[in-house]
Amino acid sequence: MKTRASSVLMSMLAVAMVSAMPMACAAEYPTRAIKLIVPYAAGGPTDVLARLVGDYLGRDLKQTMVVENKPGAQGAIAAETVSRADPDGYTLFVTAASIMVLNPLLYRKLPYDPQKDLKMLSIVTDLPVVLEVHPSVPAKTVQEFVAYAKANPGKLNFGSAGTGGTIHLAGEMFKQITGVQMTHIPYKGAGPALTDLLSGNIQVMFDTLSTALPPVKSGMLRPLGVSSAQRSPDLPDVPTVAESGYPDYVVGVWFGVAAQAKLPDDISDKVSASLNRALDDPAFRASLEKIGFPVLRPKTPAQITEFVDEDRARWSKVIKAQNISLD
Repeated sequence: MKTRASSVLMSMLAVAMVSAMPMACAAEYPTRAIKLIVPYAAGGPTDVLARLVGDYLGRDLKQTMVVENKPGAQGAIAAETVSRADPDGYTLFVTAASIMVLNPLLYRKLPYDPQKDLKMLSIVTDLPVVLEVHPSVPAKTVQEFVAYAKANPGKLNFGSAGTGGTIHLAGEMFKQITGVQMTHIPYKGAGPALTDLLSGNIQVMFDTLSTALPPVKSGMLRPLGVSSAQRSPDLPDVPTVAESGYPDYVVGVWFGVAAQAKLPDDISDKVSASLNRALDDPAFRASLEKIGFPVLRPKTPAQITEFVDEDRARWSKVIKAQNISLD
Protein backbone atom coordinates (compact mmCIF):
# COMPACT_ATOMS: atom_id res chain seq x y z
CA MET A 1 0.00 0.00 0.00
CA LYS A 2 2.84 2.37 0.91
CA THR A 3 4.58 1.66 -2.37
CA ARG A 4 1.41 2.33 -4.33
CA ALA A 5 0.67 5.48 -2.33
CA SER A 6 4.22 6.70 -2.88
CA SER A 7 3.88 6.01 -6.61
CA VAL A 8 0.64 7.99 -6.81
CA LEU A 9 2.19 10.84 -4.84
CA MET A 10 5.23 10.92 -7.13
CA SER A 11 2.98 10.99 -10.21
CA MET A 12 0.99 13.88 -8.78
CA LEU A 13 4.19 15.79 -8.03
CA ALA A 14 5.48 15.16 -11.57
CA VAL A 15 2.26 16.50 -13.09
CA ALA A 16 2.41 19.54 -10.87
CA MET A 17 6.04 20.20 -11.83
CA VAL A 18 5.30 19.89 -15.57
CA SER A 19 2.28 22.18 -15.22
CA ALA A 20 4.36 24.76 -13.45
CA MET A 21 7.17 24.75 -16.03
CA PRO A 22 5.58 27.17 -18.55
CA MET A 23 4.82 29.63 -15.76
CA ALA A 24 8.35 29.40 -14.47
CA CYS A 25 9.80 29.83 -17.97
CA ALA A 26 7.60 32.84 -18.64
CA ALA A 27 8.58 34.45 -15.35
CA GLU A 28 12.30 33.97 -16.12
CA TYR A 29 12.16 34.84 -19.83
CA PRO A 30 14.52 35.65 -21.42
CA THR A 31 17.41 33.54 -20.14
CA ARG A 32 19.37 33.31 -23.40
CA ALA A 33 19.92 35.13 -26.67
CA ILE A 34 16.86 36.02 -28.77
CA LYS A 35 16.94 35.61 -32.55
CA LEU A 36 15.34 38.38 -34.62
CA ILE A 37 14.52 37.13 -38.13
CA VAL A 38 14.54 39.73 -40.94
CA PRO A 39 12.86 38.78 -44.26
CA TYR A 40 15.06 41.01 -46.41
CA ALA A 41 18.77 41.41 -47.14
CA ALA A 42 21.20 43.15 -44.82
CA GLY A 43 21.72 46.85 -45.39
CA GLY A 44 18.22 47.68 -46.61
CA PRO A 45 15.74 49.90 -44.76
CA THR A 46 13.94 46.94 -43.15
CA ASP A 47 17.26 45.60 -41.88
CA VAL A 48 18.10 49.00 -40.39
CA LEU A 49 14.67 49.10 -38.75
CA ALA A 50 15.18 45.58 -37.35
CA ARG A 51 18.55 46.44 -35.86
CA LEU A 52 17.15 49.51 -34.12
CA VAL A 53 14.29 47.41 -32.72
CA GLY A 54 16.71 44.66 -31.70
CA ASP A 55 19.03 47.12 -29.98
CA TYR A 56 16.20 48.50 -27.86
CA LEU A 57 14.75 45.07 -27.00
CA GLY A 58 18.19 43.79 -26.05
CA ARG A 59 18.74 46.64 -23.62
CA ASP A 60 15.20 46.55 -22.26
CA LEU A 61 14.99 42.77 -21.81
CA LYS A 62 18.65 42.59 -20.73
CA GLN A 63 19.49 39.89 -23.23
CA THR A 64 21.51 39.52 -26.43
CA MET A 65 19.60 40.01 -29.69
CA VAL A 66 20.92 38.22 -32.79
CA VAL A 67 19.67 39.61 -36.12
CA GLU A 68 19.42 36.93 -38.81
CA ASN A 69 18.59 37.90 -42.41
CA LYS A 70 16.58 35.36 -44.41
CA PRO A 71 15.67 37.08 -47.69
CA GLY A 72 13.83 35.55 -50.62
CA ALA A 73 10.43 34.45 -51.92
CA GLN A 74 8.72 37.74 -51.00
CA GLY A 75 9.44 37.09 -47.33
CA ALA A 76 8.01 33.56 -47.34
CA ILE A 77 11.34 31.93 -46.41
CA ALA A 78 11.63 33.97 -43.23
CA ALA A 79 7.94 33.55 -42.39
CA GLU A 80 8.18 29.77 -42.74
CA THR A 81 11.25 29.72 -40.49
CA VAL A 82 9.38 31.56 -37.74
CA SER A 83 6.20 29.51 -38.20
CA ARG A 84 8.20 26.32 -37.52
CA ALA A 85 10.21 27.70 -34.61
CA ASP A 86 9.59 26.65 -31.02
CA PRO A 87 6.94 28.91 -29.45
CA ASP A 88 9.25 29.97 -26.64
CA GLY A 89 9.91 33.63 -27.45
CA TYR A 90 13.48 33.07 -28.60
CA THR A 91 12.61 33.56 -32.28
CA LEU A 92 10.97 36.87 -33.18
CA PHE A 93 10.12 38.18 -36.63
CA VAL A 94 10.30 41.66 -38.16
CA THR A 95 7.43 41.29 -40.60
CA ALA A 96 5.64 43.46 -43.15
CA ALA A 97 2.26 44.07 -44.75
CA SER A 98 3.32 42.20 -47.87
CA ILE A 99 4.10 39.07 -45.83
CA MET A 100 1.08 39.13 -43.54
CA VAL A 101 -1.53 40.46 -45.98
CA LEU A 102 -0.50 40.46 -49.65
CA ASN A 103 1.22 37.09 -50.07
CA PRO A 104 -1.83 35.07 -48.98
CA LEU A 105 -4.03 37.08 -51.37
CA LEU A 106 -1.68 36.63 -54.33
CA TYR A 107 -0.36 33.07 -53.93
CA ARG A 108 -2.51 29.95 -53.58
CA LYS A 109 0.32 27.93 -52.04
CA LEU A 110 2.48 29.33 -49.28
CA PRO A 111 4.67 27.48 -46.75
CA TYR A 112 3.00 29.47 -43.96
CA ASP A 113 -0.41 30.81 -43.00
CA PRO A 114 -0.08 34.21 -41.29
CA GLN A 115 -3.42 33.88 -39.52
CA LYS A 116 -2.68 30.39 -38.14
CA ASP A 117 1.10 30.25 -37.82
CA LEU A 118 2.08 33.75 -36.71
CA LYS A 119 1.07 36.13 -33.93
CA MET A 120 1.46 39.88 -34.30
CA LEU A 121 2.98 41.48 -31.20
CA SER A 122 3.28 45.06 -32.40
CA ILE A 123 2.86 47.39 -35.36
CA VAL A 124 6.00 49.53 -35.27
CA THR A 125 5.60 51.82 -38.26
CA ASP A 126 3.18 52.58 -41.09
CA LEU A 127 4.84 54.32 -44.04
CA PRO A 128 2.84 56.30 -46.57
CA VAL A 129 3.47 55.92 -50.28
CA VAL A 130 4.52 59.01 -52.25
CA LEU A 131 3.14 59.51 -55.76
CA GLU A 132 6.21 60.97 -57.49
CA VAL A 133 6.84 61.82 -61.13
CA HIS A 134 9.77 62.64 -63.39
CA PRO A 135 10.05 66.38 -64.15
CA SER A 136 9.12 65.65 -67.79
CA VAL A 137 5.55 65.03 -66.61
CA PRO A 138 3.88 68.47 -66.65
CA ALA A 139 1.45 67.78 -63.80
CA LYS A 140 1.93 69.69 -60.54
CA THR A 141 -1.02 68.18 -58.64
CA VAL A 142 -2.86 64.87 -58.44
CA GLN A 143 -5.80 66.35 -60.34
CA GLU A 144 -3.52 67.59 -63.13
CA PHE A 145 -1.81 64.20 -63.25
CA VAL A 146 -5.11 62.35 -63.64
CA ALA A 147 -6.17 64.74 -66.40
CA TYR A 148 -2.81 64.33 -68.16
CA ALA A 149 -2.92 60.53 -67.89
CA LYS A 150 -6.45 60.40 -69.28
CA ALA A 151 -5.45 62.65 -72.16
CA ASN A 152 -2.46 60.38 -72.86
CA PRO A 153 -3.74 56.80 -72.30
CA GLY A 154 -0.97 54.21 -72.24
CA LYS A 155 1.79 56.82 -72.42
CA LEU A 156 2.76 56.64 -68.75
CA ASN A 157 4.78 53.80 -67.21
CA PHE A 158 4.98 53.30 -63.45
CA GLY A 159 7.74 51.28 -61.85
CA SER A 160 7.81 49.11 -58.74
CA ALA A 161 10.14 46.88 -56.74
CA GLY A 162 8.42 43.82 -58.24
CA THR A 163 5.06 42.37 -59.12
CA GLY A 164 2.81 41.84 -56.13
CA GLY A 165 4.60 44.21 -53.75
CA THR A 166 2.88 47.02 -51.92
CA ILE A 167 4.16 49.78 -54.20
CA HIS A 168 3.02 47.84 -57.28
CA LEU A 169 -0.45 47.41 -55.85
CA ALA A 170 -0.50 51.05 -54.72
CA GLY A 171 -0.30 51.91 -58.40
CA GLU A 172 -3.01 49.41 -59.29
CA MET A 173 -5.27 50.87 -56.60
CA PHE A 174 -4.66 54.36 -57.97
CA LYS A 175 -5.59 53.18 -61.48
CA GLN A 176 -8.76 51.56 -60.15
CA ILE A 177 -9.91 54.60 -58.18
CA THR A 178 -9.03 57.28 -60.74
CA GLY A 179 -9.73 55.37 -63.97
CA VAL A 180 -6.36 56.24 -65.54
CA GLN A 181 -4.38 53.88 -67.79
CA MET A 182 -0.72 53.26 -66.94
CA THR A 183 1.63 50.38 -67.71
CA HIS A 184 3.30 48.61 -64.78
CA ILE A 185 7.06 47.99 -65.17
CA PRO A 186 8.36 45.61 -62.46
CA TYR A 187 11.99 45.76 -61.34
CA LYS A 188 14.12 43.60 -59.08
CA GLY A 189 13.98 46.03 -56.20
CA ALA A 190 13.04 49.63 -55.54
CA GLY A 191 16.59 50.85 -56.27
CA PRO A 192 16.62 49.95 -59.99
CA ALA A 193 13.08 51.32 -60.40
CA LEU A 194 14.08 54.60 -58.79
CA THR A 195 17.17 54.81 -61.02
CA ASP A 196 15.03 54.48 -64.15
CA LEU A 197 12.57 57.06 -62.82
CA LEU A 198 15.40 59.53 -62.22
CA SER A 199 16.69 58.97 -65.74
CA GLY A 200 13.22 59.34 -67.29
CA ASN A 201 12.95 55.77 -68.59
CA ILE A 202 9.72 55.55 -66.60
CA GLN A 203 7.57 58.49 -65.60
CA VAL A 204 5.83 57.54 -62.35
CA MET A 205 6.48 55.67 -59.12
CA PHE A 206 4.50 55.03 -55.97
CA ASP A 207 7.43 54.94 -53.59
CA THR A 208 7.73 54.46 -49.85
CA LEU A 209 8.42 57.62 -47.89
CA SER A 210 11.86 56.50 -46.68
CA THR A 211 13.26 56.04 -50.21
CA ALA A 212 11.30 58.89 -51.81
CA LEU A 213 12.54 61.63 -49.47
CA PRO A 214 16.12 62.13 -50.78
CA PRO A 215 15.30 62.61 -54.50
CA VAL A 216 12.14 64.57 -53.70
CA LYS A 217 13.86 66.98 -51.31
CA SER A 218 16.73 67.45 -53.75
CA GLY A 219 14.25 68.46 -56.45
CA MET A 220 15.10 65.57 -58.77
CA LEU A 221 11.53 64.23 -58.58
CA ARG A 222 8.20 65.96 -58.09
CA PRO A 223 5.86 64.68 -55.35
CA LEU A 224 2.16 65.01 -56.15
CA GLY A 225 0.50 63.30 -53.19
CA VAL A 226 0.97 61.01 -50.22
CA SER A 227 -1.17 57.97 -49.51
CA SER A 228 -1.71 58.46 -45.77
CA ALA A 229 -4.92 59.77 -44.21
CA GLN A 230 -3.04 62.87 -42.99
CA ARG A 231 -0.17 64.81 -44.52
CA SER A 232 3.32 63.58 -43.75
CA PRO A 233 5.38 65.76 -41.36
CA ASP A 234 8.33 65.10 -43.69
CA LEU A 235 6.42 66.56 -46.66
CA PRO A 236 3.98 69.00 -45.06
CA ASP A 237 3.34 70.92 -48.30
CA VAL A 238 2.39 67.79 -50.26
CA PRO A 239 -1.35 67.06 -50.02
CA THR A 240 -2.74 63.59 -49.50
CA VAL A 241 -4.30 61.81 -52.46
CA ALA A 242 -7.46 61.63 -50.35
CA GLU A 243 -7.73 65.41 -49.96
CA SER A 244 -6.95 65.75 -53.68
CA GLY A 245 -10.34 64.30 -54.53
CA TYR A 246 -9.93 60.55 -53.94
CA PRO A 247 -10.96 59.92 -50.31
CA ASP A 248 -10.83 56.12 -50.67
CA TYR A 249 -7.13 56.12 -51.55
CA VAL A 250 -5.30 55.27 -48.34
CA VAL A 251 -2.23 53.03 -48.56
CA GLY A 252 0.29 52.11 -45.88
CA VAL A 253 3.47 50.04 -45.99
CA TRP A 254 3.59 48.82 -42.43
CA PHE A 255 6.14 46.82 -40.47
CA GLY A 256 5.81 45.09 -37.12
CA VAL A 257 7.08 42.32 -34.89
CA ALA A 258 5.53 38.84 -34.79
CA ALA A 259 6.25 35.45 -33.26
CA GLN A 260 5.17 31.83 -33.56
CA ALA A 261 1.39 31.63 -33.12
CA LYS A 262 1.51 29.31 -30.10
CA LEU A 263 3.72 31.62 -28.06
CA PRO A 264 2.22 31.72 -24.53
CA ASP A 265 0.32 34.90 -23.74
CA ASP A 266 2.51 35.80 -20.78
CA ILE A 267 5.66 35.79 -22.93
CA SER A 268 3.80 37.66 -25.70
CA ASP A 269 2.77 40.25 -23.14
CA LYS A 270 6.35 40.63 -21.95
CA VAL A 271 7.72 41.22 -25.46
CA SER A 272 4.79 43.48 -26.38
CA ALA A 273 5.34 45.56 -23.26
CA SER A 274 8.99 46.01 -24.21
CA LEU A 275 7.99 47.08 -27.73
CA ASN A 276 5.45 49.50 -26.30
CA ARG A 277 8.16 51.06 -24.15
CA ALA A 278 10.27 51.45 -27.29
CA LEU A 279 7.46 53.18 -29.16
CA ASP A 280 7.01 55.59 -26.25
CA ASP A 281 10.74 56.28 -25.93
CA PRO A 282 11.68 59.68 -27.46
CA ALA A 283 15.18 58.56 -28.45
CA PHE A 284 13.91 55.40 -30.16
CA ARG A 285 11.17 57.31 -31.96
CA ALA A 286 13.68 59.90 -33.16
CA SER A 287 16.05 57.21 -34.46
CA LEU A 288 13.29 55.69 -36.59
CA GLU A 289 11.85 58.98 -37.79
CA LYS A 290 15.34 60.07 -38.84
CA ILE A 291 15.40 57.30 -41.46
CA GLY A 292 11.84 57.94 -42.62
CA PHE A 293 9.90 55.50 -40.44
CA PRO A 294 7.04 57.28 -38.62
CA VAL A 295 6.31 55.46 -35.38
CA LEU A 296 2.86 54.16 -34.43
CA ARG A 297 1.67 54.36 -30.86
CA PRO A 298 1.26 51.05 -28.97
CA LYS A 299 -1.85 49.07 -29.85
CA THR A 300 -3.72 46.37 -27.94
CA PRO A 301 -3.94 42.88 -29.50
CA ALA A 302 -7.52 43.66 -30.55
CA GLN A 303 -6.47 46.92 -32.20
CA ILE A 304 -3.59 45.21 -34.00
CA THR A 305 -5.95 42.53 -35.32
CA GLU A 306 -8.40 45.19 -36.49
CA PHE A 307 -5.59 47.12 -38.20
CA VAL A 308 -4.38 44.04 -40.13
CA ASP A 309 -7.93 42.91 -40.99
CA GLU A 310 -8.78 46.33 -42.44
CA ASP A 311 -5.61 46.30 -44.52
CA ARG A 312 -6.43 42.79 -45.78
CA ALA A 313 -9.95 43.82 -46.78
CA ARG A 314 -8.65 46.90 -48.61
CA TRP A 315 -6.08 44.95 -50.65
CA SER A 316 -8.45 42.06 -51.31
CA LYS A 317 -10.80 44.50 -53.02
CA VAL A 318 -8.00 45.87 -55.23
CA ILE A 319 -6.61 42.45 -56.17
CA LYS A 320 -10.03 41.06 -57.10
CA ALA A 321 -10.92 44.15 -59.12
CA GLN A 322 -7.64 43.99 -61.07
CA ASN A 323 -7.72 40.16 -61.30
CA ILE A 324 -4.11 39.97 -60.07
CA SER A 325 -2.69 36.50 -59.45
CA LEU A 326 0.94 35.40 -59.22
CA ASP A 327 0.36 31.63 -59.31
